[in-house]
Amino acid sequence: MATRPNTPPHADLGKIYRAAIDAVEPGALIAKALASDEIDSMLAGSPRIFLLAIGKAARAMALQAEKSIGAKLTGAIAVVPEGLATPQSDSRVRFLVGAHPLPDERSVAAADAALAMLSQAQPDDLVIVALSGGASAMFVKPVTDVPLADKIATTKFLLRAGANIRELNLVRKHLSQVKGGGLVRAINGARVLTLILSDVPGNDLATIGSGVTAADPTTFADAIAVLKRRTIWGRTPESVRDPLERGVAGEIAETVKSGDPIMSRVTNMIIGDNSTALDAAEVAARDLGHTVMRAPALSGEAADLARTLAHYLRSIRDKNVCVLSGGEPVVTVRGSGRGGRAQHLALALAIELAGNANIAALCAGTDGIDGPTDAAGAYVFPDTLGRAEALSLSAPDALRRADAYTFFKQLGDSLVTGPTGTNVTDVFIGFVNQS
Repeated sequence: MATRPNTPPHADLGKIYRAAIDAVEPGALIAKALASDEIDSMLAGSPRIFLLAIGKAARAMALQAEKSIGAKLTGAIAVVPEGLATPQSDSRVRFLVGAHPLPDERSVAAADAALAMLSQAQPDDLVIVALSGGASAMFVKPVTDVPLADKIATTKFLLRAGANIRELNLVRKHLSQVKGGGLVRAINGARVLTLILSDVPGNDLATIGSGVTAADPTTFADAIAVLKRRTIWGRTPESVRDPLERGVAGEIAETVKSGDPIMSRVTNMIIGDNSTALDAAEVAARDLGHTVMRAPALSGEAADLARTLAHYLRSIRDKNVCVLSGGEPVVTVRGSGRGGRAQHLALALAIELAGNANIAALCAGTDGIDGPTDAAGAYVFPDTLGRAEALSLSAPDALRRADAYTFFKQLGDSLVTGPTGTNVTDVFIGFVNQS
């Protein structure tokens, strides 16, 4: 393995990334939201409060919410990632594991436990849902007669076909009893407050966590259209196709729509998102002496996005510029390697920037986990391809095999942070023309 250069660009890239992560620390965001006048009056007017936290940030969100709510907390469940379900001795929160990026039986058990708890809620009570990225896989209740294995298979097909988060969650909602506003139907008319740490570009409430407490504008016909557009309808299990077709025929109730009276009892509030992280990154970059520019959002196929980013970076002529962007590129997987979307983008960018001696960059997920790897993302340096060639590593070959993780790990250019406990999609930090 090569040694990653201990250069000032590397150090500053890491500092700016850390500032972005610190700005979306879930506990601090929950505390700030619950201390606001609007929500404080909501808490004061509720005789009992139930808490359900779901997602990669659920542990910190739940523990802080418990502290802020106090004695009125009647029941609390946090659906957390693997490794974070250890009980806290002084806490009343029940921690359950939900699997990610694909659900498993624990995801179903967590949803069943939450539904049992929330069935106790009455119209005068308040249900607080703390929602963060990963919730769609971690909290699962398939519609009747759809085996979990078939729902997992459909999700895998969508992921490998390059479906974006909206397409993926659109299909999930129409195969679920709790998504697409379904959770609200199970709460007996109680008031619902959902505090959301958004992992979806544009903060579409119907997409974040598959909209468990949000009205859904999409339809069964839209779900079928996604599967056909991604050319996987014919491979989708019959148990999945059947309820979607029955939904189109009106034999199965649609997801909750905006005109449904139950939505009048729901308040959905974004408490942090990618822009929160990027704003903090900008402050950190300026403090380090960089001029800051914002590039267009990260969206579309990672390889195409790399070309757009490379062109943008090469066009800059000023000195000491830090370029920031955020979002969620997609990768249509055509190989059998390892690597997430951030590392794939970094690898494609390294190829596009070959020969540019004045550009360095970091592409990373804010959750600290990029795809099925232990890396948050990867660095790109002017000598990335040169060092790779010295180790007989082919960047184009690694890109074709979707094996960016192995490439950057062997170079020593992976960013490994461990799970950050938060998730607001990905960030891009680029340095241009460093003096």
